[in-house]
Amino acid sequence: MQPATKLERRVVAAAERALTRGRHVSPLDVLTGIGWVPPGRVTDWRQGRAPHLEAVAAVSAHRLADALEIFHRWVRGRELRPGEVEYVAATRDRPPLRFTAAGDPELERAYRTHWMPADLPEPQRDRLTARQSRPPDLVVVQPAAPFTCARCGRTDAELLMAEDAGPACLTCVDLDHLVFLPAGDATLTRRARKASRLAAVVVRFSRSRKRYERRGILVEETAIEQAERQCLSDEEARARRRERDRQHREVADERFQQELAEEIGRLFPGCPPARAAAISRHTGTRGTGRVGRSAAGRALDPDAVTRAVVASVRHEDTGYDDLLMGGVARDEARERIRADIDRVLDGWRRPGPT
Repeated sequence: MQPATKLERRVVAAAERALTRGRHVSPLDVLTGIGWVPPGRVTDWRQGRAPHLEAVAAVSAHRLADALEIFHRWVRGRELRPGEVEYVAATRDRPPLRFTAAGDPELERAYRTHWMPADLPEPQRDRLTARQSRPPDLVVVQPAAPFTCARCGRTDAELLMAEDAGPACLTCVDLDHLVFLPAGDATLTRRARKASRLAAVVVRFSRSRKRYERRGILVEETAIEQAERQCLSDEEARARRRERDRQHREVADERFQQELAEEIGRLFPGCPPARAAAISRHTGTRGTGRVGRSAAGRALDPDAVTRAVVASVRHEDTGYDDLLMGGVARDEARERIRADIDRVLDGWRRPGPT
């Protein structure tokens, strides 16, 4: 049966994408896939900065329940097998994570249940479940302002770990023997993390991007020394591999941008081909964080593609940027140019001259 409502179509599309991508699908995959639980807020929840998942959702608990009901209807129509996964916080004591404010056991279990194809071999299914249940990395925060340790009262610590009672210094959470390794060398970081018996990720809040960003890791000093020796021994081979990977990424990006331009042409047949190509290059550039590089954009989801086109029209075909430069508030500026955007899109939805 075909999904009847827009929400059903979005939920089913997100579930199908997740199942294809990772051979498993969960309620959280769906909620992030439809944009109701932003990934950055999921990180806040996982790192103990939110009491439950409902607190970081962009919609009400009732709307989340609607999506969950649609998801489970979809599951019943597929040959999928359930597996319950543990969700624990990335804090020192690893407490279980809560999904709902009420803490209803049945609903909590529904959120924790992941679904996998019935024909997946048992060993592979066990490996998937074990990987999904693996505790997340411990997280330490570089605060933007001085803080007072909730345990010992210290005020001069440079790093903290969030706890229920408040921020705690590294001495109080038994991490003060670890050494900071800044981000920048992925191979060195990976090898040091593997060699260290205890490690934590260090993050700092970015005011411009409104999210926590990774700054490095805390590991044992001996682990850094071992990783540095390993990196020196195979530096030339890694340089050759990086060059090959760069070439492969360029080819993949060109192919994706071509497919994105074709999808723009399908949704907006009146859009000039040169303009469709320009939009695909702009929104599909790797590392920009634009909608074309989102999970939905890479899957050529029609809503994501439309948002990319709308963004281009807003900046290129209206006076939006001039309004912002003139001091007009963002929401008001968008409201003023809404009719201009609709007019351009209506024209592009009609086939152009052949």
